[in-house]
Amino acid sequence: MPKIVWDATGERFYETGISHGVLYIKDVTNNKFQPGVPWNGLTGVTESPSGADLTDLYADDIKYASLRSAELFGATIEAYTYPDEFAKCDGSAEPVPGLRFGQQKREVFGFCYRTVVGNDTDPEGGYKLHLIYNCTASPSEKAYATINDSPDAITFSWELATTPIPVEGYKPVSCLTIDSSKVNETKLKALEDILYGGETEEAKMPLPDEVLQLLQA
Repeated sequence: MPKIVWDATGERFYETGISHGVLYIKDVTNNKFQPGVPWNGLTGVTESPSGADLTDLYADDIKYASLRSAELFGATIEAYTYPDEFAKCDGSAEPVPGLRFGQQKREVFGFCYRTVVGNDTDPEGGYKLHLIYNCTASPSEKAYATINDSPDAITFSWELATTPIPVEGYKPVSCLTIDSSKVNETKLKALEDILYGGETEEAKMPLPDEVLQLLQA
């Protein structure tokens, strides 16, 4: 076996940035996502898995087995602004243009974004696509402040909870990650044409089974 080498040239990887945000409202009547719209002004997404807690079982005066609870997926979105379509996901209704009622029903949505994968030889050597399904947004604090000699824009923030989607051969999932450096370029282009739309096709969010079938084809 060859000797292990640490920090070899071209292998010092890191992940940074956030861009290409897209919002997909879910139509619960047919269990499909509506055409996607761009989410401008994203400043951060924090993925927060939870659960998978370990419970030890004891019998015969010994540790008999260990069971893990189901893993859940949550996230926090931070942005300077949000699409008009997101208002209904944030508990707002617009009976007439320009008038919004708060404390209304919160719609389910899907969300995707992109991060950059770089290394010591190329700071933009690749990227990852992150797809998050069946999200609901919790009410968030909005802090307004006076304009002063050090002005700053308001940052909005939403905590997301998700409900996993079934996928054949695997446990239900809420989040998918696609690495451009490991996926066939043609298949990746086909997936992005679905996510972002094409010359004639509207942007849409494929289900996990559809993503798997596309990348396996």
